This record gives sequence, structure tokens and C-alpha cells, in this order.
Amino acid sequence: MEKNNSSLLAQQKFMRMAIDEAQQAKILNEVPIGAVVVHDGQVIGRGHNMREKFQDVTYHAEMLAIMEACTNLHSWRLEDCDLYVTLEPCIMCSGAIINARIKNVYYGAPDPKAGAVDSLYHLLTDSRLNHQVNVYSGILGDECSQMLKSFFREIRRRRKEARRKK
Repeated sequence: MEKNNSSLLAQQKFMRMAIDEAQQAKILNEVPIGAVVVHDGQVIGRGHNMREKFQDVTYHAEMLAIMEACTNLHSWRLEDCDLYVTLEPCIMCSGAIINARIKNVYYGAPDPKAGAVDSLYHLLTDSRLNHQVNVYSGILGDECSQMLKSFFREIRRRRKEARRKK
């Protein structure tokens, strides 16, 4: 029980760091998704969505966190690393996770429209691929989900208000 409790606390600690990254995205008017890569209990990569800022489709939170982790480890292999992300990874990010050989992925909210881990596809656990990832879902899921819902609610409100002013 003691180990499980400390493991849960560690998961929540790192997911809170991913949530902090998501808040940074929100400040930039980006979809609030954040990610951190952890190696030996230390964060070695951080990222938050920056697609709009850089007009680059690959600037997802996971991709940026993975790139920073690879730089810090001086290797594209992240075999002993864990990824914490506030939203279920998409196909592109799942491909990068597999290719980087990340050991564990912890995500907060499911993504019924683009999720490639559990919702639409099961890429990270597909035995036909050269690497499988341990997946843990729902870590601070309500908080991650509410952050996204409130962001999109605000976007819709602003659009409706702008149409009304026309």
C-alpha cells in the first residue's frame, strides 16, 4: 500500500507539472495541453502547445517535451522515461512516443476526436509495432478535462460575441 500511495503521489506531482505547462499554452491562446518527460524522477523535457504561435502542426506539447528530453539525454532513445500529458496523445504524438521508446505514458483526459491511445486507436499497445508502451489514463482527468472544456467554451463565447457585434 505504501508503494502504491507514493506512486500515485508522484503521478499527480508530474501531472500537475504538465497542467502548469498547459496553463502556459492557455496564456498564449493555444489549446491548453501540456506535457513533461521524466527520467529517474527528474523532469528532462517540458512542452505546451504552440501550433498557433509558430504555425507549425508539429508543435504539440508531447513533441516539444520529447525533443527537449532527447536533447538533454543526448539520445533519441528515451527507454527509461515516462511521459505525462494532460490530453490523450494523437496519432502523430503516439508515433513519436513509440519511436522514442518511452516506457510509460500517463494522460489526464481522453480525446474522443483524435485520441490514438485508447479512444480511436490503440497505437501505444499495438503488438504489431516494434515497441509497446505502458499506458495509465485518467491521472487528474477531471481537472485536465475541465481546463480544455472551459477554454473551448470561452472561444465559442468570444466568437458568438464577435458575430453579435457585426
